[in-house]
Amino acid sequence: MPATADSRPLAALSAAGVSIWLDDLSRELLAGGHLKNLVADKYVVGVTTNPTIFASALSKGKRYNEQLRRLGAEGSSVDEAVFELTTDDVREGCDVLFPVYERTGGIDGRVSLEVDPRLAQDAEATATTARALWEAVDRPNLFIKIPATRKGLKAITATIAEGISVNVTLIFSLERYHEVMDAYQSGLEQALEAGHELADIHSVASFFVFRVDTEVDHRLNAVGTNEAQVLKGKTAVANARLAYQAYEQMLVEPRWQRLAEAGARVQRPLWASTGVKDPSYSDTLYVSELAIAGTVNTMPATTLDAYADHGTLPAETPTPADFAAAAAHLEALRGVGVDFEDVTDTLEREGLVKFEASWKELGASVEREMNSEADGPDQKEHTPGGASDSADLLAVYLNHHYTGATGGLELFRRAAQARVDDADGAVLADLARQIEEDREALAGLMTDQGVQVSRSKAAMGWLAEKAGRLKPNGHLFSRSPLSDLLEAESMLLGVLGKTACWRTLRILADSDARLPADRLDVLLERAEQQSAVLEDLRAAAAVRALSPPAGTR
Repeated sequence: MPATADSRPLAALSAAGVSIWLDDLSRELLAGGHLKNLVADKYVVGVTTNPTIFASALSKGKRYNEQLRRLGAEGSSVDEAVFELTTDDVREGCDVLFPVYERTGGIDGRVSLEVDPRLAQDAEATATTARALWEAVDRPNLFIKIPATRKGLKAITATIAEGISVNVTLIFSLERYHEVMDAYQSGLEQALEAGHELADIHSVASFFVFRVDTEVDHRLNAVGTNEAQVLKGKTAVANARLAYQAYEQMLVEPRWQRLAEAGARVQRPLWASTGVKDPSYSDTLYVSELAIAGTVNTMPATTLDAYADHGTLPAETPTPADFAAAAAHLEALRGVGVDFEDVTDTLEREGLVKFEASWKELGASVEREMNSEADGPDQKEHTPGGASDSADLLAVYLNHHYTGATGGLELFRRAAQARVDDADGAVLADLARQIEEDREALAGLMTDQGVQVSRSKAAMGWLAEKAGRLKPNGHLFSRSPLSDLLEAESMLLGVLGKTACWRTLRILADSDARLPADRLDVLLERAEQQSAVLEDLRAAAAVRALSPPAGTR
């Protein structure tokens, strides 16, 4: 690729063995052919996305409006709409980059798509969603992004074991990076045992950069001494260099050598979050200082343009002396009172919070646009209450309840499993069986009405229940005395909603012969019995959790 005058620094960076990825994706970028131009002219060989990027993309231009309004008219949920929008964009991005994928033998030409960050603390749901995204995009050059939380490590191993390529994201600490490398190798070992071709599985480990300096510099400013001030702006690069040293050490270990002999691909270090926010630092700092052959640098467009204009390569790649200096820097932080372990723990927590906030922002924007057609100028005229209109609304209504029934069934099963060793466990197990029968009864009624069950909506209902596990019970990741009470209340609300559905259908049965009135009467009676049982469980749980000790009343 000939280097133009405005891309020679990028040509040199690429020639030095650094893969240049763009930290951005939008329909504006795709539709205008700009991404193709970046590949052709700016040496871009990959793209990463995250909830913040998608939320920003949706706020710019109107290329999403028509699809969102159609999805709203079809009765899709917000989560379903987000799933469709993001997978559509990433699939198209994969197609643009596919020639790069072929040219590099699968090393580059990659587009990364992140799992819903609300699932970060649920390994099973994360792995399930990773499979769903992989199948929906259906492109070999896709990376599924999974955050490197402690629960995420298990999901990373499970996803790799299924032959799915993963971009491990949100890595801040060296300790966590070692765990990520272990999770990747465990996944490869399981994949090999399952008969997968290891050469087809790729991965990168995304080590976040600028946020480290932002947090450390803030703490150094709080210390305020001269010794603290001279340490500013150096921690992020030092941390990343030590990560690269750990990567090099892993490559010579017997475990990796055995995998390499079986055809495994290295999990390349990726420098993420490389835009510079502090104007007192060079705007290409985290590209120039981390220009190491065999690594990836994913940068925002502003950083890409800055490096194209005036970026420079370091005189040499990191040496043992550089690694020693990096370790000495972290030790110096400790000497002035900065707890670097607390820094990285804080950054991981805040990173998840920011991603979840962006996801909520994305969902809110999607919901607004999905519902905007009713007031929009392009809405087609129709007669409210017409036959086709009523049929469409009934389909939406029934699928809504089917989705809720799927999430509710998962909740009942989980509650029964959690209490399998006490008397209420058998009661909950029986209720779970009844709830499953009720859901199938609803599916049968939908078939009689000519309404197709939306399996994607049902899957989203299941995932929504998974995402909703983190409840304000005082124990985010384990059960507490409030767990039984909160679960009983949630199950009771679900049954009350189902009862309302049966009542609605029973009213319609008076004028629609396709709805069996006698069957609906039975379902209604059973729902009321379920409510009574759950009310007893709820009251007992309230007494256990909230009553004061006997001696304090």
